[in-house]
Amino acid sequence: MSTFRNALTTLSQLSVSGVAHNYDIDAVPDNPARAQLPALLVLPIDIQEDRLALEKGRGFQSVAFSSGKRTITYTVTHLLLVAPIGQGKGLRAHLPTLVNFIDAYFVALGANVTLGGTLLEPTAVRVEPGVFPVGSTEYYGCAFRHTWVMEL
Repeated sequence: MSTFRNALTTLSQLSVSGVAHNYDIDAVPDNPARAQLPALLVLPIDIQEDRLALEKGRGFQSVAFSSGKRTITYTVTHLLLVAPIGQGKGLRAHLPTLVNFIDAYFVALGANVTLGGTLLEPTAVRVEPGVFPVGSTEYYGCAFRHTWVMEL
């Protein structure tokens, strides 16, 4: 049986073309520097309070059937940071790059939809491009909201 921690580490190792750095939960930078971008951060928490309120209670859902495997459902954010806001180019300059990274992300994930067998089912992913605060800076990026089903 795989652990939640193993699945998070496997996600942090997803090799997305053009992404300079991938951060596991024990290495997430508090305030990523421009030299660390583009970057993917594995976050088993939600960093945006308004989205957290909408998803409240959905982070850990236990689903078990008496005759089947006991499972648990996790919600994890894989946050792509492309560029800081207000430093250099504006939104229009970053949109093509952001869209290309989203495409590259799904090419990489498509080759490993169960994260090396750590998940019972292929991951379900909701794509949320936008502006994301990390530390004291806001970044153009995309939150890939994964829903995982794992054996308990």
